[in-house]
Amino acid sequence: IQVERDKLNKYGRPLLGCTIKPKLGLSAKNYGRAVYECLRGGLDFTKDDENVNSQPFMRWRDRFLFCAEAIYKAQAETGEIKGHYLNATAGTCEEMIKRAVFARELGVPIVMHDYLTGGFTANTSLAHYCRDNGLLLHIHRAMHAVIDRQKYHGMHFRVLAKALRMSGGDHIHAGTVVGKLEGERDITLGFVDLLRDDFIEKDRSRGIYFTQDWVSLPGVIPVASGGIHVWHMPALTEIFGDDAVLQFGGGTLGHPWGNAPGAVANRVALEACVQARNEGRDLARQGNEIIREASKWSPELAAACEI
Repeated sequence: IQVERDKLNKYGRPLLGCTIKPKLGLSAKNYGRAVYECLRGGLDFTKDDENVNSQPFMRWRDRFLFCAEAIYKAQAETGEIKGHYLNATAGTCEEMIKRAVFARELGVPIVMHDYLTGGFTANTSLAHYCRDNGLLLHIHRAMHAVIDRQKYHGMHFRVLAKALRMSGGDHIHAGTVVGKLEGERDITLGFVDLLRDDFIEKDRSRGIYFTQDWVSLPGVIPVASGGIHVWHMPALTEIFGDDAVLQFGGGTLGHPWGNAPGAVANRVALEACVQARNEGRDLARQGNEIIREASKWSPELAAACEI
C-alpha cells in the first residue's frame, strides 16, 4: 500500500477511479478519449471493464496504445501521476504475460486481472511478474457472486479476499456498503481490515472468527465500486478511510455536462470530505451539508448533485 502511494506520489486521501462505460462497443480511439477526459478532470485512475478484453471492435493492443497516450497527455496537463487499469486477462498464461509486458513497455503504472476467471495460478504468475517489473496489479472479482452468494455451499467473499492477498495483487474490489454492490457494513469492514492490516484481532461481530497475523505479507487496497455517486462520498470517506480506491462509473460518466466535469465533481466532493474530516467534522451526520457547501463554488458538483 505504501509502495503504491510512493509510486503515485499521492498521500492523505482515498484514490479516485472510474470504470469507462459503455462496457462494450467503443472504438479504441473513443475509449482513449473517455480515459483522457476522466483523468484530465481530476481522477487518479480509470478502469477497463472486466468484459473488455480483445474483441473485434477494439483489439487489446490498440486499446493499450490509445490509453497510454491518454495517460501521458493527462499527466502532462495536470502534473499528477495517472493510471488506467489495462485488462491483461487472457485465455492462456503466456498471452496474459505478453499483454503485461506490452503495458510495461508503454510505461503505464498498472494492469488488471480477473482473478477468479483467470484462476489463482495465473494470478500468482502475473503478480510475480508485476512485482518484479514495477507494475501495480488491480484485481477484479468477476464471477465472485456465483461463489459467494450461495449461503449453503458457497464460499464467503472474506475467504476469497484472503486467498487473493496470499496470491498477490495491489487492489481488489470489496463491495461498497452503500450503492448497488453493498454488503453488511460490519462484515465488509471485517474483510477490508483483513486485506489492509498486518494483524487483525478476533471479532465475531465482523466475521473475523480467529486472530489473523499476516506477518509481512503485503496489504491490498480495497476498491469500492458499483452504483455510487457524489452523495455517497462522505459515507465512503468515513467507512473506508484513506487507503481505498473509490470508483464511480456512471457517477462520473453520467454527469449531464460530460466526462471531465463528472470527474471534477467527484474530485471536489472528495477533497471537501477529506478536508472536513481533517477539521474534525462528523461525516456521517454532516455529509450532505459538506457536499452542499462544496457545490456552491463548484458548478460541476452542483450539476452532479441535481441528478
